[in-house]
Amino acid sequence: MSKDNRAPPKKILLMGLDNSGKTSIVLSLQNDTNLMSYYSLKPTHGIDIINIISEGKRFNIWDCGGQKRFRIEYLKDLDRYTRELDKLIYVIDVQDTDRYDLALKYLKDIIDYLEINKRYAKLSIFFHKYDPGIEDRIKITGLIEKIRDLIPEQFDFDIFKTTIYTIFQKTHL
Repeated sequence: MSKDNRAPPKKILLMGLDNSGKTSIVLSLQNDTNLMSYYSLKPTHGIDIINIISEGKRFNIWDCGGQKRFRIEYLKDLDRYTRELDKLIYVIDVQDTDRYDLALKYLKDIIDYLEINKRYAKLSIFFHKYDPGIEDRIKITGLIEKIRDLIPEQFDFDIFKTTIYTIFQKTHL
């Protein structure tokens, strides 16, 4: 067994609003290529903990359901969920422009808690569902600026454009 396999798994919280694509991201990280797995997804109720081994490293991914009642519950007891946290991935559905303000408020509530309690875990913001051609319809510059203004300088964070979009491809043989 390699040294990495004996190390404790990294704890990653995957948070964001409902329907932002968190569980689909987990399926992708598990290398699930069965389209029916994605098509048949149901909303996550509470938290699903998924164990993944990648490149010899172990990860416990806490996929947090994003419906309002769960968000309220998490915010009431964030200490429980952020204990021994290595990384927080916050997912924003870039195609759901009507809910940007709600997504930013939820992110701010989480960040405020982490800052007050001095839990400066690595933070990644995923602009998810950034599918091919979307840059013609959606401008994210303002969203990026709002996020940069919202996150205190003590946090190490990155912002990524992500997609699990697949396209039909036809190749003549």
